[in-house]
Amino acid sequence: MPLFEGMPVFPGDPPFRSMPGRSVARGDPYSMSELFLGSHVGTHVDPPLHFFPGGIPADRVDLEALNGPCQVVDVDEAASVVDSDTADRLASGTSRVLFRTANSARWARSLTFFPDYVGLTPAAADALVRRGVRLVGIDALSIENDPSEAYPVHRALLTQGSLILEGLLLAGAPAGPYRLECLPLRLRGGDGSPARATLVTV
Repeated sequence: MPLFEGMPVFPGDPPFRSMPGRSVARGDPYSMSELFLGSHVGTHVDPPLHFFPGGIPADRVDLEALNGPCQVVDVDEAASVVDSDTADRLASGTSRVLFRTANSARWARSLTFFPDYVGLTPAAADALVRRGVRLVGIDALSIENDPSEAYPVHRALLTQGSLILEGLLLAGAPAGPYRLECLPLRLRGGDGSPARATLVTV
């Protein structure tokens, strides 16, 4: 997801801002911007520290979990959640999965936040943990849509060693196998980190 002023952010998170610190157009010898952003802006990685004090921070996540073969899975565009049946249909041995839901088509029309986004159910998270999935990604700013703010999906995945990748734009990525390349910023002690994530066809 591109970073720009006015971009969608999760409710309560700080908006992204970019201000010129120095500018060639103003007569400075070079241009340099001052950025203000939350640690979970745009496409980003959730490490265990996001929910658990003492958990692994963004700069110490296992990069092997974030890079390698992955599967993009289409979720029925009429589905309001990613359920355990969807998770259980994954091929055996899948270690990285990105869920392509109706969210992607909505992002393609307009990069604005919508509260009725599709997320995982706790049962789906449990199914993924049982299958040994190391990375779970989704085309929403949160892996779950939980107004109660108990966040059982985050907790289930992060306590069992599954990293979370959120804020993906998957409209142009049909279901199938890919190689995921994802590197979060190396924020020391970070509770989250923006990332550049790309899919390479295999």
